[in-house]
Order: sequence, then C-alpha cells, then structure tokens
Amino acid sequence: MADARYSLLQRLLHWIIAGLVVFTLIVGALLWAYDFEGLRSTFGAAAAGAVYKYHKTAGVLILGLMIIRLCLRASLGAPTPVATLTATERILSAWVHRLLYVTLIAMPVVGWLATAAGDFPIQFFDMTLPGLIGENQELSKSLYAVHGVLGLAILLLAGLHVAGALRHWLVKRDGVMRRMSLFG
Repeated sequence: MADARYSLLQRLLHWIIAGLVVFTLIVGALLWAYDFEGLRSTFGAAAAGAVYKYHKTAGVLILGLMIIRLCLRASLGAPTPVATLTATERILSAWVHRLLYVTLIAMPVVGWLATAAGDFPIQFFDMTLPGLIGENQELSKSLYAVHGVLGLAILLLAGLHVAGALRHWLVKRDGVMRRMSLFG
C-alpha cells in the first residue's frame, strides 16, 4: 500500500485543473461543432459571447495553474513510486504525465496566440489581456488547427491517465489512487 502522497496543494491543483480541462474540452467541442455564428444563431449573441469568454478564461486559468503546478513539482517533487509498478508502468506513467504537462501548457498558449492573430480579444473573466502578437489571419487558422490537435492529444492522454488510475484503483488495489486523493 502506498503511504506517500502529494502535498495538499498539489492534490487540489490536480483536481481543479482536471475539472477545468473537462470543461474546456466540452466547450471546445461545442465551439468546433457550431463556431461563433452557429452558436449565435442557435443560442443568441449573449450566450455565444459567454461561451467564448469562459472558454478563454478557463484556458488562462489552466495555464497559470499548470505553471504553479510545475513549480511545485520542481520544488516538492513526487512521492516515491509504489513497489507494485512494473518497469513498463513506470515508463508509461512518466511519459503520460510529461506529455500532459507539455500539452496542458502548450494548449492555452497556442489558443492565446491563435485568438490574438485572429484579432479577437483574449478574455479573462471581464478583463482583456494583451494579445502578444499582431493580427495574421493565416497564422490564426494554422494555430487554431494546432489548438484542435492539442485538444485531441489531451483527450487521449487524459484517457490513458484515467484508465491507469482506474486500473490501480479497481484491479491492482495498490494504493496508488490515495497519492492524489483529496480524501483519506
């Protein structure tokens, strides 16, 4: 049984980020399916604007929280892997975690740049953040395509992460889930 746990702050960040990622992936799929005009004609201009605003807000929050999480990981480290992990599981786990970190930082950065290049506001709640780059419609289209691919990559990696967690919880019953649990 694993006794070592991540710090409470690391565990809180994990679950807050997970919730934000689920929200942004669902909203991102909605944005892909409808685009702004489709949302506006289906739900009205105010709802369409709110969907985009809160998708961007969640992205900025994910970026900031991931940077904090990365700093905490660098300073506090991680618990020692449990003895029940095979060499293959350790390698897969390490790579899925690394790739999740990379994609969860790259995704909002690329979204921010795509939005700025498209000459749209970068919204964080009711504030407008700087665009970082100037308008370039072709670059915006390319960056939005990369943003979509990153979304699919996050979906795949999160699926692998959840599948591994469920395997440890329901099949191996080796205490790995306790390391990131907010309870017990």
